Amino acid sequence: MAYDLIVIGGGPAGYVGAIRAAQLGKKVACVEKERAGGICLNWGCIPTKSLLRNAELYHLMSHRAADFGFSFDNLKFDWAKVIKRSRTISDKLAGGIEFLFRKNKVDYILGEASIPKAGSVHVKKKDGKEETLEAKKILVATGVVTRAMPGFPFNGKTVIGSREAMILDPQPKSLVVIGAGAIGVEFAYFYNTFGTKVTVVEMMPNILPVEDTEVSVALEKSLTKQGIRLLTNTKVSKGEVAGSGVKISVEGQKAETLEADVCLVAIGVAPQLPGGLQLKVDQRGYISTGDNYETSVPGVYAAGDIIGPPWLAHVASYEAIQAVEGMFTSHKPKKVTFFPGCTYCQPQVASVGLTERAAKEQGKKFKVGKFPFQASGKALAVGESDGFVKLLIGEPDGEILGAHIIGAEATELIAELGLAITLEATHEEIEATIHAHPTLSEAIHEASGAAFGAAIHI
Repeated sequence: MAYDLIVIGGGPAGYVGAIRAAQLGKKVACVEKERAGGICLNWGCIPTKSLLRNAELYHLMSHRAADFGFSFDNLKFDWAKVIKRSRTISDKLAGGIEFLFRKNKVDYILGEASIPKAGSVHVKKKDGKEETLEAKKILVATGVVTRAMPGFPFNGKTVIGSREAMILDPQPKSLVVIGAGAIGVEFAYFYNTFGTKVTVVEMMPNILPVEDTEVSVALEKSLTKQGIRLLTNTKVSKGEVAGSGVKISVEGQKAETLEADVCLVAIGVAPQLPGGLQLKVDQRGYISTGDNYETSVPGVYAAGDIIGPPWLAHVASYEAIQAVEGMFTSHKPKKVTFFPGCTYCQPQVASVGLTERAAKEQGKKFKVGKFPFQASGKALAVGESDGFVKLLIGEPDGEILGAHIIGAEATELIAELGLAITLEATHEEIEATIHAHPTLSEAIHEASGAAFGAAIHI
């Protein structure tokens, strides 16, 4: 069967790209080897947020109920139901994507795809049958897989990746997390909240090393207060399975051996290349693409995690839409320049644009506007006064170079600042925009004024 476009991979790049092409009137097929939605919907973004919501509520009720005038005689949780809720939500959303495929007349094919030659996709279907499809264009959106630690392979029980961490049963009494990026920090928060003894090992000076240093330090203080042990500037020299648990040898301020029931390895990801054609890759193994997302083989394009960092679902979807519109319209595709990054522990962390250290390294002239949530009426009213909004405002024009938020609903608040950067808004325009009172978003308004001594409430 011949198609205008065959998409390989049904994750945030693949299914979005397939649907967009169908909206443009093209005949489209999407080949996915597991399930529509990819890692993000089935084993990443969505189910983890379900788990984290459970943790947030349990922490609130078990540690802060008295602040709100509540008391409980026998507060308990059902671990199996916590996990089941997460899986139920993923199942519902995966079914929703399948519905969108039907609605947009996208052929959804379950199987493993390879590219024997340009214009051709070979599929080994789930039912064992094989089929070769023809396409004018092919979009590779095969994504990434969790990277294992050399010499310390995954076994699915005591040495695990993020996928196993979402369905781990029984709940471990102790857990070592190697890597303090967003995934490592989120799972550390989740397990610690439900009573697992958690130690996080990070080789960089701070957790969430891609975030603004001031935000990372603030989060370190909060997580330490919650009971998580954080070992930064610490390297893992050896990991081994020992009996029913693990032993992790580390070197930091001192050399020590950590013992735990389970080790979660969250040190990054590796590209998942399709079989068949040898597409040009960069030095890290990710597919190289031109400005229009075309690979080294004419007619074969790539988008999403498979073309390299940032490995974020919203970036993947953006890239896929850009690639598809570039294929079938007069639109000139854009590459990603800035994007929001979010970590959904409590307190939440979100950012867009430059960190303060990056702005200094680039020789930018800027002022810093900062407003603490403890001075926000809404934050105090809802009992979430930890954290702050921090803006980097360029000089002399007043543009927003970067925005960093740690605190309640940071991941929701960051969109306003992304829009500000897109529209090249200045701090004066943010200040001139009336923010509803009382809201957490007022902290953004106040932070823009704080850079120039014009904040009212601090």
